[in-house]
Amino acid sequence: MSGFRRGVRLGIDVGKARVGVARCDPDGLLATPVETVPRTDASLARILDLAGEHDAMELLVGLPLNMRGEDTASTTDARDFARALAAASDRPVRLVDERLSTVSAHAVLRESGRSQRSSRSIVDQVAAVVLLQQALDVEKSTGRPAGSPVPPAEEPV
Repeated sequence: MSGFRRGVRLGIDVGKARVGVARCDPDGLLATPVETVPRTDASLARILDLAGEHDAMELLVGLPLNMRGEDTASTTDARDFARALAAASDRPVRLVDERLSTVSAHAVLRESGRSQRSSRSIVDQVAAVVLLQQALDVEKSTGRPAGSPVPPAEEPV
């Protein structure tokens, strides 16, 4: 586990209606679901509260690129959300490639026998678990944090 930074991280899957949140243990062994936060004006504040409750060292926001690695409307939304989070938080925020996290989350839930409709409330949390686990695995295998840091947004003048 050389180069792995010890500490709790939050994985954040940004959606239009909901934001899935997952966390890992300080050793980065296991990512687990935390909460599905409704996407409202209070979303950022709730995620910052969760970061404090779990004493997270950093926040990893999923970046939903398309399969060719290009931006989509969802990518722009996730970047904007990550920038707002970075501006409001004293914790580092990183964007991590999560191309397959929602697809993987639906597959996991299907395999567990849940219908798409009954999974709606937790699919965002499962997607956050998938993206966080992928980020932990990348850091453990490379010794470098996954994704790229998000600089805090400039304050409007």
